[in-house]
Formats: sequence, C-alpha cells, structure tokens
Amino acid sequence: MSARSESVFRNRAFRLFFTGQSLGFVGDGLRLIAIPLLVYRLTGSALNIGVTYALELGPFALFGLVGGSLADRLDRRKVMIACDAVRFAVLAVFAVGYARGFLSLGILYGGIVVLSIAAAVFVGGQASAVPYLIGKHRATQAMSALFAAEQLSQTVLPPVGGALFALVGPLPALAANACTYLASQVALATIDTLGPEAPGPLPRLHEVASDIAVGFRFAWRDPALRTMSALSLVFNFFGLMTGAVMIPFLKRDFGASDAVVGYALGIGAVGALFGSWLAGQVPKSWPFGRTIVVAYACDGVLFVPVMFARNLATAIAFLAITNACVLFEIAQIVGWRMRVTPEAVVGRVFGAVRLVVLIGTVPGALIGGALADRYGARLPIVVSGIGYLAMALVVAAFPAVRDERR
Repeated sequence: MSARSESVFRNRAFRLFFTGQSLGFVGDGLRLIAIPLLVYRLTGSALNIGVTYALELGPFALFGLVGGSLADRLDRRKVMIACDAVRFAVLAVFAVGYARGFLSLGILYGGIVVLSIAAAVFVGGQASAVPYLIGKHRATQAMSALFAAEQLSQTVLPPVGGALFALVGPLPALAANACTYLASQVALATIDTLGPEAPGPLPRLHEVASDIAVGFRFAWRDPALRTMSALSLVFNFFGLMTGAVMIPFLKRDFGASDAVVGYALGIGAVGALFGSWLAGQVPKSWPFGRTIVVAYACDGVLFVPVMFARNLATAIAFLAITNACVLFEIAQIVGWRMRVTPEAVVGRVFGAVRLVVLIGTVPGALIGGALADRYGARLPIVVSGIGYLAMALVVAAFPAVRDERR
C-alpha cells in the first residue's frame, strides 16, 4: 500500500473498525451470489431478481434517514452492533429454513427487507464514524480502503459461492454470511468509541423528523451537493437496470453456468477493487469536479462494448473495466461529501442524500427485470449504455459540478 493508505491504518481504532467491516464484507460477498441465484432457481424470472434488488434498496434508502438521525445522537458502536445482531438472526433463519425445507420466496423477500433496514441504520453509523475516527481530511482515503476491502471480498467470494451453489446449493453461503455478522459484532465491541462525544437517549419521533429536515435543508442549500445528488439518482437508475439483469444476461445470452456467473462477478469485482484503490491515490490538488466529469465520460464510453458483446470474455472484461470507473466515482463522491459536510450533521445529511441517490434504483431494477423477461436481457443492457453516455454529457454541462474544487 502507499504511504497515504498506511497513514490511515496507523489509527488503531480505524484498524479495528476496518476489521469489523471487512468481516461483514466477507459474508456479503457470499450472499451477493447466493440469494440472486436462489431466486432465479426458484422462479426463473429476471423480474423477480429485480424485485429482490428493489426490496433491498428501497427500504435501505428510506430508513437511511432514520439511521442518519440515530448516528448523530446515539452511541454509534452500540447501534452498529445491534444492527449486526439483527442481520445475523435473519441469515440464520435463511440457513435453517433452507436446511429444513421451509425457505420460500416470501420468507426471502421479508428477510431481505429486514436486512435492508438494519443495513441502513448500520451505514448511517459507518458514515459518521469514519470522519470521527480519522478526521475529514482523510475521509476519501479511508472510504477507498473500505470500498477496496468490499470489492476484494467480492473478487474472491462470488466464484467460491458460485461453485458451492452449483455443487451443494446456497446453504454454505447463507451460514457463512450469518457467522461473519457475528464476528463483526466482536470486532466492533473492541473499539472504545465511534462517537459522538456525548451520546444522548433514543430520540423522539418529532426529533427524528427535525433531524431529517436538517439533512435535507443542508443538502438543498449546497448547489454542488444538490446537483450531484440528482445526477447520481439518474445514474443509479441505469446502474440497477444493468445489475438486475446481469445473471439472466450471462445465462441466457452466453449460456453461463452458476459457477461461471460467480467467476464473472468475481472478475468484475477485480475492476471495482482497482477503481477503489485508484480513488485513494488521486492527488488533493486535483479538483473534484473535473475528476468526476472525466470518470463519468470513461464509464460511458467503456460500457459500449458490453452492449454489443457476442462472446463472454468480451462482456466480462469490459464489465470489469466499467466497474473500476463506478467504484472510482463512488469513492470520490462519498469522500467529497464527507469533506463538505459539518461533522455534527454528517449522519443526517448522508441519510437525506442517500435517499435521493437511491430513489432511482428501485424503478431501475424493476423496469430492467421486466424488459429482460419480455424482450431479452440485452435490451436493458443497451438502454443502460445509452443512459451512461447521456449522463457523461449531462454531468459536464453543470457548472455546479464541473467547477467544484472542495
């Protein structure tokens, strides 16, 4: 690692925090492949996979507002440990249900909603804890390290999960995912504090509503933050249109097996891992606006070969390259958002912005799945590609983003 990354890990509390997050990422990497493949095996429908993503991302966006309020008021460490306990319980039910034969699509959908709500509150604490532990000036490097750990787990584990699914079904992945949340609780418990300095009692409903309003007001009054959030909403619409149909696209258009799907997702995560690492290496002298404009342009152009790919190797290669662009963008945007937001309200602002940027994911996943079932999985891929190219032009046209230098 570079000296810049090493300086982040000199902070003992951040090392422990990073360990806890990484353990959770291990389980998530297995679940990433297990649940969509399980839903596809049960239904054979791209739309049902889209529903799965919608149920995961919709509640995540909505309850992120509550998570942001709680993160600014309560002991973040206790809140995050409680969220991991809930996630452990849900995955344990999935594993036992599959082993005993009572796991149904309805149980999966209900459990995914609970997982999503717990994740929203957890991430609210995470977003506030990072600048508290290491300072706002190193937030981009810290988030790049966390994103890199997440993508590393998704590089190694989807191929393993895909192979296990093909051989013995989803049970090992579900059980391992449950155990990693249990291990994450232990790691978080070793940290003295994640802030805030003076945690208060559980807020009342009107206090939560007031916190939510504070987050939206701050985001709306900052032109760059407001514009970037709206653009991210549209970009996520096209992104989830692609994500929801990726398994049907690989299976129907290229005849990929469950194991090959796992390998494809792993290779894609290699690109994302590189993009996460690269985001942490960008010199501070590079203005955020120009950097993000170039990243969006690269993303749009490099996705074109995926739209017209006729062999699996070409599709996977360019998906990995565009994944690098996407994770570079995400790390840059999240780090920038932390820099421009006062620490006292970072949870509330992140909750408000997260709701806005994730609004597009639900219709994107549902429309992508519906198009794939009716017209084939390549159509939503092509629509997404056209959307990415359009977004590259639109981002460059907004001075509030293009000229942003904070």
